[in-house]
Amino acid sequence: MRSTGARSGRAGRSGRSRAQSGISGAAALIGAAALVVSAVPAHADPAKPGDGPGQVIPAGRTATPALVRGIREPVAASGSPADAARGHLAEKKGRYRIADPGRDLRPVQTLSSGTTETVRLQQRHRGVEVLGGQYVVRMEHKDGKRVVTGTSGKYFTGLKAATTPDVDEELAVERAVGATEDRLAAQRAAGPRKSADDAEKAPPLTGTARGLVVLPKGEGVLTQHVTVRGADPATGRPVLQEVYIDARSGYPVLQYSAIKTFGAPSADAGKGKAADASRTAAKRTAAAADGPQDGATGTGVRLDGKSVDLQVTKDATRNEYVMRDLSRMRDSTHNELSTWDARGKSVDETSGTWPEGVKEFGSADPAFGKDATESGAVDAHWAAGKVYDYYRTVHGRNSLNGRGMAIRSLVGVSYWGMPYVNAFWDGTKMVYGNGDAEYRPLSAGLDVVGHEMTHGVVENSADLVYAGQSGAMNEAIADYFGNAIKNDARGVAMDDPDSGLLGESLCRTKSPRDCAFRDLNDGRTTSKSFLGVGFGTDNGGVHLNSTIFSGALWDIRQDLDKTLADKIVYKALTEYMTPLDGFTEGRNAVLAAAKDLKVTDAQLRTVERSFNAHGIVPGWELAMGVDSDQLLGRVNTNESRAGAGGGWWAASKSNDDGTEAYSVWAGRTDGTGAPKLISPNDGRFHVDPVTDGKTVVWMSYKGRDIQLLARPLAGGPVKVLATSRYRFTSLAVEGKTVAFELHGRRGYTAAAYLRMGQDDEPVRIPPSAGTGRFNRTNYPSLHNGRIAFADEHRVDGAYRNDVGILDVATGNRTTVKLTDAAAEAGPTAITGKHVFWLSTPDYETGLTAVRRADLDGGNVVDISPATGKDALRGVLLTASDEAVTVLAQTPDTQYRNETLSKLWQFSPDGARKGRVSCNRGEQLGGAADTGTRVVWTDATTGYTDLVTRHRPAGNCG
Repeated sequence: MRSTGARSGRAGRSGRSRAQSGISGAAALIGAAALVVSAVPAHADPAKPGDGPGQVIPAGRTATPALVRGIREPVAASGSPADAARGHLAEKKGRYRIADPGRDLRPVQTLSSGTTETVRLQQRHRGVEVLGGQYVVRMEHKDGKRVVTGTSGKYFTGLKAATTPDVDEELAVERAVGATEDRLAAQRAAGPRKSADDAEKAPPLTGTARGLVVLPKGEGVLTQHVTVRGADPATGRPVLQEVYIDARSGYPVLQYSAIKTFGAPSADAGKGKAADASRTAAKRTAAAADGPQDGATGTGVRLDGKSVDLQVTKDATRNEYVMRDLSRMRDSTHNELSTWDARGKSVDETSGTWPEGVKEFGSADPAFGKDATESGAVDAHWAAGKVYDYYRTVHGRNSLNGRGMAIRSLVGVSYWGMPYVNAFWDGTKMVYGNGDAEYRPLSAGLDVVGHEMTHGVVENSADLVYAGQSGAMNEAIADYFGNAIKNDARGVAMDDPDSGLLGESLCRTKSPRDCAFRDLNDGRTTSKSFLGVGFGTDNGGVHLNSTIFSGALWDIRQDLDKTLADKIVYKALTEYMTPLDGFTEGRNAVLAAAKDLKVTDAQLRTVERSFNAHGIVPGWELAMGVDSDQLLGRVNTNESRAGAGGGWWAASKSNDDGTEAYSVWAGRTDGTGAPKLISPNDGRFHVDPVTDGKTVVWMSYKGRDIQLLARPLAGGPVKVLATSRYRFTSLAVEGKTVAFELHGRRGYTAAAYLRMGQDDEPVRIPPSAGTGRFNRTNYPSLHNGRIAFADEHRVDGAYRNDVGILDVATGNRTTVKLTDAAAEAGPTAITGKHVFWLSTPDYETGLTAVRRADLDGGNVVDISPATGKDALRGVLLTASDEAVTVLAQTPDTQYRNETLSKLWQFSPDGARKGRVSCNRGEQLGGAADTGTRVVWTDATTGYTDLVTRHRPAGNCG
């Protein structure tokens, strides 16, 4: 898939590219046994119609059925639809196992269409909202009588978690902001950067406490939900991160971006806080419409050269015609579809807020001219009307929320005044990038407009969580309807070879197929194409895996009547799906919707065949093959790296359902013997363990304290080495010496060390010169009593990067003087003969060199270049005396298996290079043991498994 973030931008000095976590933020993958992938086990087969009332599909980890259909059970007609729905669930307690529906289910939405009523109910556990816990009741209401025709969704019956937090909102916000800073640091491997001076002046990220939320894992995990927003100080990209902090320990157990873009997987646009933006936008619109106004039909020329009619308004206050359509929503209190000029505004000024000074596009007469064409305003206004008409005419939906919400588009948005090749929905409006020399403004694609507006429809119906499989379904449905609306408007036949393309009309010179962002007819399947990635990468694959599901929907549309296919998908979305549905639940929803629409047996087999062809069948998650040896299965941890050394590994693990706080385990890297529990299982989160084969060192989270702990592998008491309010990272241990990176407020870091039994407090390693937010040492590594580290400091007003080596015993410090001092020095690794580090000389490309120097600071050479076809985008470095291993991405603008984070291994002289493993999907972290053996966390299977290989796999074909 094509990455469509800003395709050009200012190169410059950044604070730094913090890759110390090796995309450990990406280790936020949560498997199907936990949250956001699939809350129903893939092996749960639908019951046959004869098994009980109608058709019942059981759910996993809950006694409440995932789906019930084919019933007609009377229910009291008096009262509201929500009261009737809850009354039915209470009456049929033996089937639904919901103890008190009136107490534990809160009405969130009722959708009425003719005689049908669909009620969505939000689960609460002891008064606290359950993330994704929604149950849907479908009814018919006719002649004063109601009957229930079916139910579906997720009500988690096994929740027992206490609902009194130990962590208050203030601490939760602090931890959420810190976790977001770490996630951003791991994602800065490429892209334009601000200068260090600008980054230092940037306002800090802010967090807003949203209240308590129970994550539905096992017996439930009580969390503080925090929304972190702002802009990345190093890149300026907007940030909107949903973070869930364990309410007992203060550890971030879940985080994902709420940004919903057309392209994959850009972080250059955001989804804002809907209520704030909506209120602000409403005030702006009201102010603009104070004067007399009359509807009119105007004209304009689209970017493809075709003239089109536009519904506009003569605004007497401005004395001009404006792109404000008052004709389409006359029965709506909001009564507006408008298009606004956001040229001169950057993406970070438009995400989640209404930018100051923007106006609706205006013209002295109804014929809008060249300016409105070239900005993309004509396309945006015309296309928004077409999409609105489609949903109103085909599905009877009154605007995106079904209740006549205003539809607003901002066009011409840039990325710091430079090209922005993307578009997004932020909860209240569509925002379209200005394009570049090749790509027209993004509103030029009717399918792009349909895609973004459909995100609004999804958000206001099933509200599929924008992460993992549910996020991929969110994208798939947006793609499906965007593609359908475009093809029907253009008269494109479904058997046209290009009918599955998305965004193919945006280019000025490229062919449609070369221009397209995605192809719904790409033939991808779960068994051959599903990419297991962490939430730090494309939110767990929301774009990467979307065409598996959208491809099945596209096949249905090709093989059935198009309008019938659209109605089936729409009904499944609005009446069956719930926020945490995965591919298997999506299949069940579509099949159930098709049956409700009384398709023929042949048509139903067509729907089934479409899902089968794309591998969306019960048990598909179990069909992933790997070439690695599993050391610890389904670790179910978030943001925690593994360590290795001396023939041993150390890793954090939760229990099988992910409800327990993490404990540290250790075992032999050759797989012999049984793993042993190292940390206490005491409710604290024990994370980021490292080992030298004799001692394990790790971090522990509990309330306001983060402790650095140690314990011998042979057994003995756990020792507290240091305590801080802030986290320790880049841990390393050798004998009695422990190296790490200290963190503080607003991004402060310092490499440090302590000697167990000797140092009462950590000894900080200062930068060579200067003070300031970005004068620091970081990325420490440890071997033979020496600590290597990156040294960033200011000299004569300019930032300089060197690599330092400290002899702990003598205090002697050696500096590796770098000739290209502006090149950022990243993670380090030190061995008995050399020091290695990642160097990023060009922030425009983000490509890294793998560099080596002798321990006396001399003989600096590249063992892997930062330019050319062999260059990598490295984020993590680890080494033994025999091999250097780099976690890296390849420099490719398209996201596919080959460009995800993979482990590459070099001989110390760079003569040999190869992949550590050919596993499909994302490889996370990486820790060198002895020889060429590496231990890492692998996401191929859709779970996070701790795995190893004793030798590299090679070229991987």
